[in-house]
Amino acid sequence: MKLLCLVAVVGCLLLPPAQANKSSEDIRCKCICPPYRNISGHIYNQNVSQKDCNCLHVVEPMPVPGHDVEAYCLLCECKYEERSTTTIKVIIVIYLSVVGALLLYMAFLMLVDPLIRKPDAYTEHLHNEEENEDARSVAATTASLGGPRANTVLERVEGAQQRWKLQVQEQRKTVFDRHKMLS
Repeated sequence: MKLLCLVAVVGCLLLPPAQANKSSEDIRCKCICPPYRNISGHIYNQNVSQKDCNCLHVVEPMPVPGHDVEAYCLLCECKYEERSTTTIKVIIVIYLSVVGALLLYMAFLMLVDPLIRKPDAYTEHLHNEEENEDARSVAATTASLGGPRANTVLERVEGAQQRWKLQVQEQRKTVFDRHKMLS
């Protein structure tokens, strides 16, 4: 929601006041003229209105003498092009805002994650089989009683992660120690 408000404010700041004429960057007439006799091909751009988008108004200076102008202009292909630089700017601001927010979120997680994580008991359980059995029985008892109430989402996720780790350890023991597949 905050991001949407930010984008709206930035968009309002970037939008110019309504004008009858487009800015010179938003409109143009582009004429592509191929080689003609001893003259090489060339591309001409002019900021003219759509009705004036033709060879006579765009090609300046005219590379051919007066009597060849009509023949030269018949070879040229002129197109009127219009774009909205304001829309392009708004899209770029939105894109950069999203990328920036994701980078900030990643940095936040990288800084906070070591502070939140507790020492991982899982690696200790791999080395000591007796402690593993005790932890599994305690976890089963806690899970059957409902365990302590998880107040935050993070505590619930950590609880689910610990249950998953215990299940994986049990599967490893079943497969590698007993050489049986779980069904």
